[in-house]
Amino acid sequence: MSHEEHTHQEIKGHKTLATPAVRRLAMENNIKLSEVVGTGKDNRILKEDILNYLAKQTGAILPPSPKAEIVPPQRRAEAVPAAPKDKARKIPLPVSRPIAFAGKDKTEPVTGFQKAMVKTMSAALKIPHFGYSDEIDLTQLVQLREELKPVAEMRGVKLSFMPFFIKAASLGLLQYPILNASLDENCQNVTYKASHNIGVAMDTEQGLIVPNVKNVQVCSVFDIAVELNRLQSLGSAGQLGTSDLTGGTFTLSNIGTIGGTYAKPVILPPEVAIGAFGKIQVLPRFNSKGEVVKAQIMNVSWSADHRIIDGATMARFSNLWKSYLENPTSMLLDLK
Repeated sequence: MSHEEHTHQEIKGHKTLATPAVRRLAMENNIKLSEVVGTGKDNRILKEDILNYLAKQTGAILPPSPKAEIVPPQRRAEAVPAAPKDKARKIPLPVSRPIAFAGKDKTEPVTGFQKAMVKTMSAALKIPHFGYSDEIDLTQLVQLREELKPVAEMRGVKLSFMPFFIKAASLGLLQYPILNASLDENCQNVTYKASHNIGVAMDTEQGLIVPNVKNVQVCSVFDIAVELNRLQSLGSAGQLGTSDLTGGTFTLSNIGTIGGTYAKPVILPPEVAIGAFGKIQVLPRFNSKGEVVKAQIMNVSWSADHRIIDGATMARFSNLWKSYLENPTSMLLDLK
């Protein structure tokens, strides 16, 4: 041990108490431990004592130390790179500001088809509705339509699924005429309609309109397709006449052309029943052999006037309508 180190270790035969790190700090700054007053236990010299001694020296500058633990806290704060701090400052803080919006409310009178809808739907609220839903496997009908589409196009007619739905409904109404009836305002008399004037809900620029195909009971599927093409063309042009929009006895709505699967259709007074179809989806189903097959599935939702129609009647009608569509060739036996 050198004489200088010995000086740091003992003062006049008295051993100076200090940790190796404190002794190293004193040596690096050329400080004699005998000149430092220890404030620790048994006059032990602490790192803070060395730093305080340095602070009292006029113009004293502590040289950089390779050890982090011997650097004064305030110097360490200054030695930390400013990049992270600057980077943090660049992050914009969210400022809550009122959004400027110059729009104004607009009031318009209820007119045209919308006014008629208000009147009809207000009356519909007085009818106690009940609903019934089911799914239909249209796999065979999809194949049949694909075969008949070119034939219809050769005759200048677009063949959709709706003519089949309408004709199948008419065949079902022959078996359950209560669904093609009306109830008077006093609920005293039920009128069974001879004609099947089946309405088709259409979404147009003017709003929801429901023209109807007259006397479906005596029309073929092709006849219905021709009439639907005419009604759709006039509806798109806003040129449907009063005769096209009145006299309906039963209504069907194909919401599937827009989207969705199930609905809760609202009855159009004085009618007593309505049906709504969802979109056709390709879904896995089991066939008669228990094999998983690809099926064309459509959901149907019915609403009926519970004052004169019970659930069993609606279910039986739906099952018959379903059987015609799942086995479209069976309709040939009942077509007139």
